[in-house]
Amino acid sequence: MSRLPLTVGIIANPASGRDVRRLTANAGLFSSTDKVSVIQRLLAAFGATGVERVLMPTDMTGIAAAVLKNSHGRQARDSHWPTLEFLDLTLRQSVADTRQAARWMAERGVSLIAVLGGDGTHKAVAAEVGDIPLLTLSTGTNNAFPELREATSAGLAGGLFASGRIPPEIALRRNKRLLVRIPSRDLCEVALVDVAVSSLPFIGARAISRGIDLAEVFVTFAEPQSIGISALCGLWFPVSRQAPNGAWMRLDPQSPEALLVPLAPGLLQGCGVLAAASLEPGVAHRLCLSSGTLALDGEREIEFNADDLPTVTLDSGGPLSIDVNAALAYAAQERLLAIGREHPQHPLNLAL
Repeated sequence: MSRLPLTVGIIANPASGRDVRRLTANAGLFSSTDKVSVIQRLLAAFGATGVERVLMPTDMTGIAAAVLKNSHGRQARDSHWPTLEFLDLTLRQSVADTRQAARWMAERGVSLIAVLGGDGTHKAVAAEVGDIPLLTLSTGTNNAFPELREATSAGLAGGLFASGRIPPEIALRRNKRLLVRIPSRDLCEVALVDVAVSSLPFIGARAISRGIDLAEVFVTFAEPQSIGISALCGLWFPVSRQAPNGAWMRLDPQSPEALLVPLAPGLLQGCGVLAAASLEPGVAHRLCLSSGTLALDGEREIEFNADDLPTVTLDSGGPLSIDVNAALAYAAQERLLAIGREHPQHPLNLAL
């Protein structure tokens, strides 16, 4: 019986880093060319760590086409890129494309999926792949779940894990999540970072750009250096990714205490703070408003009223992700990237 090639997936959201906040704030543009460069650095790292095949979806912005073209070049040969296989999707140019690609990769039995996108992209992939680990790379606007890091080092960590050289208990981190339930609709939605309760009655443009529109915020974690809604807790009641609890805040523009928060790059808003506390796992919280909208991971998705009030619950069963720092620390300790004289990248061979 022949052995299946060691396979990982790469999903790059073509729309991430290109949303309306380029107009409403001063967010930078993460172009398709930038994403191609990130993918090529991943491919070099995957090839160096034993990954044999990479699955990617097609797209309408030229990302897959550029990667395919460059795979025939000298750089790809010298870096020993894995074999590429592309899924020819029926593209809808929506989150459905991301979900479809993630399901396809899960069915093909990938060991890992590298995700290029923001919080929403990672949430969409996580919803489809169960316990397949995610290698998270930030290419969105307000990113909290995917950490900003160099793709080469992230690819080395992911490739060493996928090839079985780093044990799961070292390389993997189980993330928290927020469950939003509306029993009257038989609805349960998931957020990986934050759920914001807004007085705005309609979904509209989705992003929340004014502090006065926020009434309540729930977060799985909140870091002081964050940008976006989770920055509210990060700058007032921070909680780490590793902590078992989350955090909660209630807001009112009339409150005597206020906080200046970067809701988007270059967009600073004052938010009145009424209260803040720890969010304990397994406890369902009712909302402070009887009607409005809920933003999950930065975008308004749910309208609610007094007849179908949601609850928000912190849960420890979120997706698995590669802990790049821990994985590379283990690689250093075990000398996993040591190479022998016969290796083409050995300095003596390069000097010839």
